[in-house]
Amino acid sequence: MLRALAAAGVVTSLFGSSASGASAAPPPPSDRIVIDSVAANGTGCPPGTAAVTVSPDNTAFTVTYSNYLAKVGPGASPTDSRKNCQLNLRVHVPGGLTYAIVSADYRGFASLAPGASGTERASYQFQGNATTRTHQFQGGFTGDWQTTDTVPVAALVFAPCGEERNLDINTELQVDPGTSSPSATSFLAMDSTDGTIRTVYHVALRQCQ
Repeated sequence: MLRALAAAGVVTSLFGSSASGASAAPPPPSDRIVIDSVAANGTGCPPGTAAVTVSPDNTAFTVTYSNYLAKVGPGASPTDSRKNCQLNLRVHVPGGLTYAIVSADYRGFASLAPGASGTERASYQFQGNATTRTHQFQGGFTGDWQTTDTVPVAALVFAPCGEERNLDINTELQVDPGTSSPSATSFLAMDSTDGTIRTVYHVALRQCQ
């Protein structure tokens, strides 16, 4: 189980104002946000390779991976072409508040041979309310990559007030060799071996009605 503690903060700068129907942003609560990773499962996050922390300014939490890589080519097995990770988080917020995911930043490194392609897919849900985004990368590319998924203010899905519901974060990396040479190796990674590649989720708090 992974655990991170931090004082809670209110994220209004990320979207300019509180969500539709919400009252004005409350002052920063004196209690703490507590994030417990109940489980981290998947071929992209074997035990001990995923960590969750809360940012110092309390506007985001970060998931850092050390073994999240999908690849095709010589020496790769058929199952290596697709990797996934499901994080099941219980997010505790101070009484009278609830939260939503405003945006998510995904970062990694890719080396895709001409003719190959890569896909990064992510979804997050409060046990039933899901949002999914997909990004594709074309072959003939080697270097760092970054994607950002932003949820419109009107579409923010807040955790139900007064209920403890887990937040499920599902990510997937997939590489397709396409028309690339059989001798070519292609891969798509989301990891943190150098401490600079990570996934960040920005959160917003609001008063329960």
